[in-house]
Amino acid sequence: MAPYTTALAEGLATRGHRIDVVTGMPHYPEWRIADGYDQSSSDEQINGVDVHRRRHLVPDPPTPKGRIKMEASFGARSVRSGWNSPDVLLCVSPTLISTAMAITRARLSPRRPAVGVWVQDLYSLGVVETGAMDGRGARAAARFESEILRAADGVSVIHDRFRDHVTSNLQVDPAKVEVIRNWTHIQPMGTIDKEAARRSFGWAEDETIVLHSGNMGAKQGLENVVEAARLADAEGRRVRFVLMGDGNQRPQLEAAAVGVSRLQFVRPLPDLEFRSALAAADVLLVNEKPGVAEMAVPSKLTSYFTSGNPVLAATDPTSTTAHEIRASGAGVHIGSGDPRELLDTALAIGSDDVSSRRFGDAGRRYCTRMLSEDYAIDRYEGWLRRLAAARRSPARTESVISS
Repeated sequence: MAPYTTALAEGLATRGHRIDVVTGMPHYPEWRIADGYDQSSSDEQINGVDVHRRRHLVPDPPTPKGRIKMEASFGARSVRSGWNSPDVLLCVSPTLISTAMAITRARLSPRRPAVGVWVQDLYSLGVVETGAMDGRGARAAARFESEILRAADGVSVIHDRFRDHVTSNLQVDPAKVEVIRNWTHIQPMGTIDKEAARRSFGWAEDETIVLHSGNMGAKQGLENVVEAARLADAEGRRVRFVLMGDGNQRPQLEAAAVGVSRLQFVRPLPDLEFRSALAAADVLLVNEKPGVAEMAVPSKLTSYFTSGNPVLAATDPTSTTAHEIRASGAGVHIGSGDPRELLDTALAIGSDDVSSRRFGDAGRRYCTRMLSEDYAIDRYEGWLRRLAAARRSPARTESVISS
C-alpha cells in the first residue's frame, strides 16, 4: 500500500493542497524496524509532503495478537501527533484499530474534520481467508469493521467487488462508498536487452522463468510454488520458479525448498532492477492460498500489466484476482493449491509466443484504459473535496493521511 499512499499524498500536494502524513517507521515486509529509524519520532518534508513518523511496536513473528498490539501502539502515537486543523482526515485501512482511534479524536476536535477511510484490504474477510480467525472472532471483526466504516463520512474502495461487500455485508450506506481503482505505480520498461537482463539474474535463455514478486505472507500460499518447483526437478523440466521479495513466511519457504534446484529466491530489488526482472521473465505469477477470494486485490497486478508479459493467477475462480485477469485479458487463471496444474500451465504459456504477446499487449492496454495514476488522483481529489464541502466550502483543502 505504501506506493499508493505516497503517490496520492504527493499528487495532492502538487495540486496545491497541504498534506500531512502520519505514519509508522519502515518495517515491512521484513517485520523489523529498518536501519536508521531507531528514534521515537521524526518529522521531515518529502516532495512537498510533511511526513510525521511515529515509532510503534513491531511483532516478530506477526501473529494476530501481535498485529493488534502494533495497530494500537501506532494509533496511540498517531492521535497524539499535531494535526493542525485539517479539512479532511483520510485513514488508510486495514489498520482498523488505529483508524477507530483517529475517528474518535476527530469527533472530539473543536473543528471536526471530514473523515474518509481508504479501504485497500477488507479486514474482516482477511482474518477469515488467511485462517487467523473463525467463528465468534471473525463475526466480531466484521462488526468492528462495519462500525468503523459506517462512522466515516465517506469510504473509498479499490474494486467494485469491495463495494458490494461493504454495502451488502457491512451495511455501509451505498451513497457513502466511492470506487477508485489502484493504479500502475511503475513506468513501463520500454525496450530492454532481455538476454542481458536474464544473464544478470542467472537465468538461462532456454528455461521458462516464472516470477512471483512481492510479499511472502500467509495469504500468498507460496508452498504451492515450492511444490511445483519440486515436481519440475523430479521431471527434469526446463523451468525456474523465482520468488522475489520478502515477508514473514520467507524463512519457512526457504526451509521447505532445501534441495529444490528449480526454485530461486531473490531479495527485493531497486525500481530499475525490479522492472528489468518483470520484463525479462516469461510468466508473471500471482499465487493465492486456497480460500482467499475477496479480501484483497494484489497490487502486483498493476505492475505486471505494464511489463508486456503474460500473467498466470493461481487463485479461487470466484476471487477478485480472477475477475481482474478476465477483465484485463492479460493472462489465465487456474485453481489455487494445485502444483501440477501450476507447473503445466506455466510451461504451456511460456512456450507459446503468440499467446504471450497477446496477453502482454492486453495488459498494457488495460493499464492505459483503466489504471492511470493521474486519473485516479483526480478522482481522489474530487472525492476529498466533496467530503470537505460537507463541513465547509474551502477553495483549498488541507488533509492528514494516517497510514
